[in-house]
Amino acid sequence: MMQKLPKPQQGYTLITLIFMLGIFAFFVLLILKIGPIYLDHSKVVSGLTAVEKTVDIETLSESEVRTLLSKRFDLNYVKQATLQDVKITKRGSYLKVDIEYEVVEKIAGNLSVLVQFHDFFEVGKEW
Repeated sequence: MMQKLPKPQQGYTLITLIFMLGIFAFFVLLILKIGPIYLDHSKVVSGLTAVEKTVDIETLSESEVRTLLSKRFDLNYVKQATLQDVKITKRGSYLKVDIEYEVVEKIAGNLSVLVQFHDFFEVGKEW
C-alpha cells in the first residue's frame, strides 16, 4: 500500500493578512487625506479659467483682476489657495496671473505630505 503525502497547505497566514490589511488601510488613508487637496486645486483651476475667459480681461487693473479672482474663489469655496499666493503682472495689454502655493497635510504622527501647485494664464501681447 502506497502512503499518501500530506497535501501542502495553501492560503495566507494571519500575520500576512494583517500586514496586507495594514498596507491597504494606509493607502486608503492617504487617498482620503490627499483627495480633498486635489479637489480644492481643481476649484482653483476652474476659477482661473473663468477669470481668463472674462471679456477684455487684459484691460482691467490688477485690483479688478484680484477682485474677480476673490469672487471666484469664494464662489467655489476654495480653502487652500489665497489671494496672497497670486502674482499679477500687467504691462500694457499683457496680463499674466500666476498662482503658486503648497499644502501640507498631516497623515499620522510625524508623517505629513506636501503637495505643491503652480498654475498661470497669460493674455494679450507683451511688448
